[in-house]
Amino acid sequence: MSERPTRPAHALTRRGLLQGALAAGAALGVSALGAGPAAAAGLTVTRLKVLAGTQAGVQYGVGATDLGIPARTPDGRLLFVFGDTWADAVGGTDWRSPVALYSSTSDLATGVVFSGAAGAGANTQVTAPQLWYYPHDAYYETVIPSDVITIGTRMYLHAIVNGPTFGAVRWTELWQSDDSGATWQHTGLKFPADMAGGRFQCITWGQGNDGYVYIYGTGFQRDKGIVLYRVPQNSMTALSAYQPWGYANGAWGWGNPATEVLPGKFGEMCLRPLGGKWILTWSNAGAYRIDAMVLNTPTDNLYTAAKTTLLTGCEWGAEDASHVAQLYGGYIIPGSTLSDLHLGVSQWNTGNNSVYHVEQFRIQGLV
Repeated sequence: MSERPTRPAHALTRRGLLQGALAAGAALGVSALGAGPAAAAGLTVTRLKVLAGTQAGVQYGVGATDLGIPARTPDGRLLFVFGDTWADAVGGTDWRSPVALYSSTSDLATGVVFSGAAGAGANTQVTAPQLWYYPHDAYYETVIPSDVITIGTRMYLHAIVNGPTFGAVRWTELWQSDDSGATWQHTGLKFPADMAGGRFQCITWGQGNDGYVYIYGTGFQRDKGIVLYRVPQNSMTALSAYQPWGYANGAWGWGNPATEVLPGKFGEMCLRPLGGKWILTWSNAGAYRIDAMVLNTPTDNLYTAAKTTLLTGCEWGAEDASHVAQLYGGYIIPGSTLSDLHLGVSQWNTGNNSVYHVEQFRIQGLV
């Protein structure tokens, strides 16, 4: 695994994305508490705890990290997959991505507690290793997890290969694990960076009860809307099996050219079947907040679907339970219900790197 004292190109580019969101938030009038769109009336928002990264203490060699995409493993535990991670601070020592931690927490209201690290090697109880080897260099700047899913006894992880700088996507790829996330093997499947007009770079997915996995995709640059695909759950590794949902000849249908199902500036997303419905949460980069939609099916009309603001961005020093500075992510933690939703939300203070972590939020009353 490669270690570098700094990563100027990545830090500059990614900071630019998040600083842009902070500036956009100020322009929208969310620079002070109570200004701009607040969390929807009737929601109760609780900041439960910092799960990993700064302000959480170093756990398994994780001192600074983000994302923390969660999934239920085949053996019943929770696996959280993190993005760029260092042992101490952003740009510090032992740069890894992705890494993953396990939890056996059964009562989310008490706060998620980690109980071990995934990855090959004898030191996983001390340091969470990078899940597979590659050097962080001029070709592979970094590899960022996009989403993880469990189908039967196998887990799949979609990952975004960046290079030579962050945000310049070379391709995305699919990895699999047959040991509840402990080790990962490449499936051989690579998705072109320009698939669906660059809208299949950052994805999220959920398993339906009809034998298909449904996938929303967007770009990795926080400047695009979303498209919809589906793939048979037993054909995850076959590129030709991924069917776009599109509009042609006056009608929507599978197999038509991919058509944007909702415009906007989407960041990280999380699609999950939950409580007989589907829920999509996403980082709304254009409006500097995290939003949600509860759907009957992923093919619902997203233009007319009701949208709820869960958390609103604000400036540092102006935070409360539902106003969060430089927020992104917003991944649904297994064990959630629609009325008692638990999210992993990332923050990065790009001004001084004092905050780079994942925090657990509890949102009650969505439905």
